[in-house]
Amino acid sequence: MLNSSRSTILFYLVICVTTLVGATDHIVGANRGWNPGINYTLWANNQTFYVGDLISFRYMKTQYNVYEVNQTGYDNCTIEGAMGNWSSGKDFILLSKAKRYYFICGNGGCFSGMKVSVLVHALPPPPHAAISNHDSSSKSSDKARFSPPVAILGVLFASVASIWFLSD
Repeated sequence: MLNSSRSTILFYLVICVTTLVGATDHIVGANRGWNPGINYTLWANNQTFYVGDLISFRYMKTQYNVYEVNQTGYDNCTIEGAMGNWSSGKDFILLSKAKRYYFICGNGGCFSGMKVSVLVHALPPPPHAAISNHDSSSKSSDKARFSPPVAILGVLFASVASIWFLSD
């Protein structure tokens, strides 16, 4: 378990890396947080997740937690073979691979809807140079998030920092 000062440093490190690489922090349930009775499938379907983004869970740490599980664990609300678990009440989880992730509450909340599945996409390609002025205005919504080399550097930095902080 992390002590308070290391946890605080890790929190700020995650925020700095997220800002540096332009990643998005997706707060599960937005202002409703990680609680029973919320349609997390609807929430996830309104998000676009990319490698290097964070998924954050906010909840009462005395009541709930978060487990990363496989599809079977997700479908059956079981934590057997879980790949990760968090219980701080403010969990920041790096989405480091392009794949489908499955998260559930392991304290029974899964049966009340506390489960979310997110599909993480590979990074978008770097922006293309505009050919002409009118062409660039028509592509204003094609805003690039960040370049792959910077994002990879950020993911590596966050991974090394996590290993360092969690190694005690």
